Amino acid sequence: MAKNRTGRVGEEIKKELSVMIQRELKDPRIGFVTVTGVDVTSDLSQAKVYLSVFGDEEQKKGTLKALDKATGFLRTEIGKRIRLRHTPELIFKIDESIAYGSHIEKLLGEISEEGEN
Repeated sequence: MAKNRTGRVGEEIKKELSVMIQRELKDPRIGFVTVTGVDVTSDLSQAKVYLSVFGDEEQKKGTLKALDKATGFLRTEIGKRIRLRHTPELIFKIDESIAYGSHIEKLLGEISEEGEN
């Protein structure tokens, strides 16, 4: 039963964070960001937020710094919108799975081209 609740809370946090990052944060360091997933601990004390950032490493670092600065605001707003008794601590991480997937796809394409020749 607790697994269902943490999953639902994670999805709600993901939805609300996506909207807040896109529309309400005015920091110029935040580029094109997509919230790809949220893992919430079973006691709802922490939420790891996985982000996909369009750009190079410098832009990714700048976006993470800006989001770390805005963590208090984001956490407060999530607490208001979802109405949880204890709002989870937000931990932002870069999601490398999309870049890794495109790298694997490129390698498979190269292998298939070699097989045809």
